Parts: sequence; structure tokens; C-alpha cells
Amino acid sequence: MINPIKISPKEMINAYLLFFVIHSMQIGVGIHGFQRIVYQDARHDAWISVLLAGLATHIVAFCMIKTLEVYGSNDLYGIQQDVYGKWIGNFLNAIYILYCFVAFFAVLRNYIEVIQAWIFPGISTWFLSITLLLIVIYAFTGGLRVMVGVSFFSVVFALWILPIIIFPIKYGTVESLFPMLEANISSLLKGAHSMTFTIIGFEILNVIYPYIKDKKNASKYTHLALLATTFVYVSLMLVSISYYSEGNLLKTIWATLTLFSFISFPFIERFEFVAVVFWMLIILPNLCLYLWAAYRGTTRLVKVSGTKFVWIFSLFIFIGTLLVQTRIQINTINNQLGKMAFYIVFVYPIFLYMMTILKKKLTSQKEQKDEEL
Repeated sequence: MINPIKISPKEMINAYLLFFVIHSMQIGVGIHGFQRIVYQDARHDAWISVLLAGLATHIVAFCMIKTLEVYGSNDLYGIQQDVYGKWIGNFLNAIYILYCFVAFFAVLRNYIEVIQAWIFPGISTWFLSITLLLIVIYAFTGGLRVMVGVSFFSVVFALWILPIIIFPIKYGTVESLFPMLEANISSLLKGAHSMTFTIIGFEILNVIYPYIKDKKNASKYTHLALLATTFVYVSLMLVSISYYSEGNLLKTIWATLTLFSFISFPFIERFEFVAVVFWMLIILPNLCLYLWAAYRGTTRLVKVSGTKFVWIFSLFIFIGTLLVQTRIQINTINNQLGKMAFYIVFVYPIFLYMMTILKKKLTSQKEQKDEEL
């Protein structure tokens, strides 16, 4: 085995925390407006596309876990070096690091846009970018356990948001969900594919797995997290279809936030403002763990300290946020990330699993021959 990870007991985390890590990674900026994108492809059956996307995450996570179980104390970066060799393995590691960089940037830039569109139209992009980056840097320097703690509180403190969707249900109509099963298989699969940008995040399992204490329970909590995420997205899609008319849903960029816009309480008139501000806590795990995953991969390629890496990484991200300003540019980043993530997150793990099984079989045969000699 090449480059197994040496982890001190203080860095290890319990398996049940995987539920919070994976669930928090999947609930990010994509939840703000995924409905319109999926509805464009599958129409009234968009909720079925969301369900299919959720099912795909379970299949891919199964392959990820089986691959990681073969190695146990190694992550994706070490596995690729072992399976493909040093040069090809490091090339694939560099691609994965780039993916983490783009994913981090997309989450940050989309959230900045939401703040500017909904709360502070005149606030500078550079100010929001620096503020959020400093918070992420602070969490990153605390280590993995701090970042996992952020994920835990992100999920726990966000539980109150889900019951809020009961309010729009009162104004929705069941008739809007019909006719069901109208879309063909191609449209349903296309809609599920459109969920890629929204539902990714569980691939962090490839990097965090060696840090799990009781690895035998990792599969259970991973699939529970994926199930919870699927439930959230399917629920939001059903509520959105029943609440919006077809024309409105196709024109609404941030359908989830718009659902909150008509909710008011005696003590809170603009509830969507609360939701947007609170969402910073929800995207923090995304940012922290993508940064950490990129760092873990970079240490496989070059010797670099965590402090030096995080500042260089943040500098490039900051420059990127200044260059990408328009809605068209942000959409382009989202679309490119979705295309990249489909192959890296959904297709490649299945291929890697088959390659790992093949290498294991060939290694066993070679060992048997050596013993006979």
C-alpha cells in the first residue's frame, strides 16, 4: 500500500458524525433554486427525477465505501497512487484538487450573489469574500474536528427551517402535481442529471474515511445522511410544484427563498432575510471541508504547511470572486462544475471500484504464485 495515512487518535472522529458531515455537505447553495432547473427537464415529474438522483447517490456511495474498505487507512489520493502508479495517480489527484477548488469557489460566489440580490444590493463583492474567507480560514486552522463540529451544528441549528415549508403548502394545490408519470424516461434522467450540482458533497467520504474510528458503522450513517438529504429535496420539490404555477416556477431563479418571502411573523416581517443570513452557517461546512480535502490532496503532491496552503488557496479564490461578477458568468461556473462533478462524483467511483477489485485479484494471484515458488 502506498502512503498510508498516519492519524493520531486525537484526530479520529466517531462514525455517527458522518451523518452530519455528509448531510451538511449536500445542503448548500444549490438548494436555493434547484427546482427550476429540474422542472425544465421533467415538468410535473421533477420530484421523480430528484428521487432518482437520490438513489444514484446511494449506489455511488456504496461503491466508494467498498473501495475504501479495501484500503482502510488510506484516502482517495493514496488509493489512486496505488492503483494507477505515481504519475497517473498524481495527475488524477491534481484533477480532484482542482475539482475541490472549483466547488469551493462556486459555493462561495453563489452565496455572495444571494446576499447581494436579496439583502444588500450595494455591498461590495470583495468585502463579503474576505469576510467569509476569514471565517473559513479560522475554522480550517482549528483542524478536522473543529470542521466536523461546524457540520454538526449546521445540521442541528437548521432543523427549524424544514417545518417552515408547511406554510406554502396551505397555498398550494394538489392538482398542480398532476398528471404524474407524464415525462418519459429520457426526461426523468435528464432532470436527475440536472440535480448534480445540488446534490454533490457526499464525495467528501473519499477523504474523511480514514479518520473514522468505527469504520464498520460508516456505511450505515452515510446512507442515512443520503436518505435525509433526498427527503429534504423531494419535499421541497413537491411543495414548489404545488405552490408555483408552471410559468412562475420556470421564471423563479431562487424558488426556495421565494417560498420564504411571503412568510411573516409578528416579530419578523421579512423572513427570507433571516433565511439568507442563517444560510451562512449551512454553507460553512461546504467551504471548510472542500478546502480541507484540497489540502489533503496537495500534501500528496508537494510539501506544504496548512497555514501556507490556506492563504495561497484563499488568495486565488478571492481573485476569482472579483473576476466573476455577472449572473451569466456564475451560471457558467455552475454548469461547468455540474458537468465535472457528474463524472468525478457519479461515474468515476464506480470505475475506481472495479479497478480496485481487479488490482486486488491480480495481487492475490501474484502472491499465491510467489508462495508456490
